[in-house]
Amino acid sequence: MRAFVGIDFTEEIKDEIYGFQQKLKGYAQRGRWKHRDNFHLTLKFLDEISPAQKTDIDEALLRLCHKERPFNLELKGLGVFTGKESIRVLWLGLAGDIQEMESLHQKVSQALVPLGFPPERRRFSPHITLGQDIVFEGGFEEINAKIEGFEFSPTHVERIHLFKSEQIQFKRIYTKISEYPLG
Repeated sequence: MRAFVGIDFTEEIKDEIYGFQQKLKGYAQRGRWKHRDNFHLTLKFLDEISPAQKTDIDEALLRLCHKERPFNLELKGLGVFTGKESIRVLWLGLAGDIQEMESLHQKVSQALVPLGFPPERRRFSPHITLGQDIVFEGGFEEINAKIEGFEFSPTHVERIHLFKSEQIQFKRIYTKISEYPLG
């Protein structure tokens, strides 16, 4: 199965993100928007894993997370990864206990190296994807100015999850298959 390690959000936070996304949709000509239930923060993409690998991942991450402390995050700032003619990825940034989150990302990556998952070559750029291939009616800076001041509730991260990613009826579905409490 295709899998990744990430941070899930409460239903209330997902509702806030969804409301923000809907506001942004009003300024877009077109794009592919993430489904409300798929809002998450990826810590480590694993690609395809076997049932035996899942068991090993569970053991490694339970051991690791037992030693880690919960932390707080805030959703803050709108950003983009650009494409040729569109915004390749439109995302929400993060604030709060960023060092703790980045440390957890690094430790998760290191814990999975002995299991055959190489460390990411790209720099870790934590974000929550809102949509892809977005074309706004105005420029990104103009849209960003219109939605400035939108605030989200802080979130307390007490656990991370292993998610499976499936394509079901032309729709990407993320399902939590393991949970690793922090502390």
